[in-house]
Amino acid sequence: MRRMHMNPPDLRPDLARARIPDEQPGERRDGQPTIGMVSLGCPKALVDSERILTRLRAEGYAISPDYKGADAVIVNTCGFLDSAKAESLDAIGEALRENGKVLVTGCLGAEPDYITGAHPRVLAVTGPHQYEAVLDAVHKAVPPQPDPFIDLLPASGVSLTPRHYSYLKISEGCNHRCKFCIIPDMRGRLVSRPAHAVVREAEKLVQAGVRELLVISQDTSAYGLDRRFETERGHRAHITDLARDLGGLGAWVRLHYVYPYPHVRDLIPLMAEGLVLPYLDIPFQHAHPDTLRRMARPAAAARTLDEIAAWRAICPEITLRSTFIVGYPGETEAEFQTLLDWLDEAQLDRVGAFQYENVKGARANDLPDHVAPEVKQDRFDRFMEKAQAISEAKLAAKVGSRIQVIVDSVDEDGATCRTKADAPEIDGNLFIDEGFETLTPGDIVTVTVDEAGEYDLWGRL
Repeated sequence: MRRMHMNPPDLRPDLARARIPDEQPGERRDGQPTIGMVSLGCPKALVDSERILTRLRAEGYAISPDYKGADAVIVNTCGFLDSAKAESLDAIGEALRENGKVLVTGCLGAEPDYITGAHPRVLAVTGPHQYEAVLDAVHKAVPPQPDPFIDLLPASGVSLTPRHYSYLKISEGCNHRCKFCIIPDMRGRLVSRPAHAVVREAEKLVQAGVRELLVISQDTSAYGLDRRFETERGHRAHITDLARDLGGLGAWVRLHYVYPYPHVRDLIPLMAEGLVLPYLDIPFQHAHPDTLRRMARPAAAARTLDEIAAWRAICPEITLRSTFIVGYPGETEAEFQTLLDWLDEAQLDRVGAFQYENVKGARANDLPDHVAPEVKQDRFDRFMEKAQAISEAKLAAKVGSRIQVIVDSVDEDGATCRTKADAPEIDGNLFIDEGFETLTPGDIVTVTVDEAGEYDLWGRL
C-alpha cells in the first residue's frame, strides 16, 4: 500500500519530510469522515499541515496515512523553486490518480491558475497559511459529522514528527527582498507570534513528552521586530529573550534560519551555558561581495568570518550549518573561487547547496549573464567535495570523545541517534549497533564515538 510520505531529501537542503502517523489516538468510528495529507517543503509548511490536521481532528475528522483510506486528500505544496513546483504538481497528480478527491494548499497555492492548468480536477486551491479557507474547502468536499461525545481535540495536537521532537514556528513571512526568493510575495511580511503564546505552546509540547524543540521561521533573528520587541504577560518578543525562556523548559532547543545580524552574538552565551543547543543554522548563501550584492543580501563576508571566530571563542563546541547557492547569475569563476576559499577559512560543520534556478516572479530572473547548466553542475560538485572533506575531518576529530545523543529510532539492527550537532532529517546520524536493546526513541544518552564517516558517526554506550 502506498504511504503518503513525500519530500525526497534531494529537493532542498533544508528539507523536512512529512510523516503521517500510522496510528492516530483512538479508533475510527463508523461513518467518520477521513482526510489524508501530503506535506511538501520546509518545516514551516510541516507546521501548517499539523495545524490543519489538528483543526480537522477537533471537528470530528479521522486522519488517514494512505490514499485509499481517505475520503479526500490535502496536498500542502512547495513553490520555492521550479523543481519544487514540479514535485508539487507530481504529488497532486499522484493523489488524483490514487484517490480522486484532492484539495491543494500551501505556497504553490498562491498561483492557482498554474495548478488548475495542470490539474483541472482539483476541488479547491488555497494559498499559504489560509487555514480557514482550507477548512471551508474540506467541509464542502467531505462534510463533517461531529460527535461531541467522542471527538476530542488531542492535548498536543496532531504531530507529523516523532513524539520526542517538534517544530515550533515563531513567526510567518519575511521582510527581506532577496532577488532569488519569492517567499515574501507568497507568505507576506514578518508577522511574529506573541512570545507568551510561543512559550505556552512549548510548555505543552514538553509536558506531552517532547525532548527537542526545533525553532523555525523565515527569519528567526528578526523575531519580534514587527512587535517592537514588546513584553506581554512576562515574556519579551525578542529572539534572545525567547531562547532564554525556551531554554528553561528542560528540552533541547535548536535554532533554525538565523540571519547573522549583530545581535546573534547575544545568543552564543546561552549556548555556552547549555540553555540552547550550540547549533546555528545560518543561510549565508555566498561569500563574494559582488555576488551577495546581486542577491540583494548583506555583502560583508569578511566581517562574517570575524563573527564566526568570536562565536567559537565564546562557545568552542558550536556547530555551524549553512546553505549556499552556486551558479547565481553573473557568478564568475573568480567569485566562485572566493566562495571556496571562504569555506576553507570558515570551516563550517554542516553545509548544503543547491544550483541556482529561475523562479517565476523572482527578480533574479532578469539579471544578465546566467551561468550555463554544465558550469553550475561542475561548481556544485566542487563545492560539495570541499564541504564533504571538511565534514569528514571534523567528525574524525570526535572519535574517542564522549557525547550526548538523542535516540530517534530503534530496530533489530541498532539505534539511530543524533548528536547536538545534528538536526533531524537534515544533518547526520550516530548509529549504535551493540547494547542498544533497552533504548527507546526520545532517550538522551551519553556514548563513546568509535568511528566516523563523511557525515555520520558510530558509537557505543
